Amino acid sequence: MLGLIWTIIVGFIVGVIAKFLYPGRQNIGFIVTALLGIGGSLLAGYVGQAMGWYHVGQSAGFIASVVFACIILFIYGKIKAK
Repeated sequence: MLGLIWTIIVGFIVGVIAKFLYPGRQNIGFIVTALLGIGGSLLAGYVGQAMGWYHVGQSAGFIASVVFACIILFIYGKIKAK
C-alpha cells in the first residue's frame, strides 16, 4: 500500500517534469498533468521491473517514469488533436 502511495507522489512530480521536458506547448491542466505522470510512473514501474531493467528504489525507475510519461503525453496529444 505504501508503495502505491509513493508511486502516486512520484508520479505527480514526474508529470510536471515530463510536461516541462516535452517539446511544444501542451494545453493541459494541473490534474491531467498529474494523471499522465502517475500513469507513466505506474507503467514504468510495472514494465521496468517485469523486464528486469531495475528494482524498486533505483534511480533508473525515476528516469523510466519520466520517459514513459513523455510517451503518454505524446499519445494523449495525438488523441486530443483528432
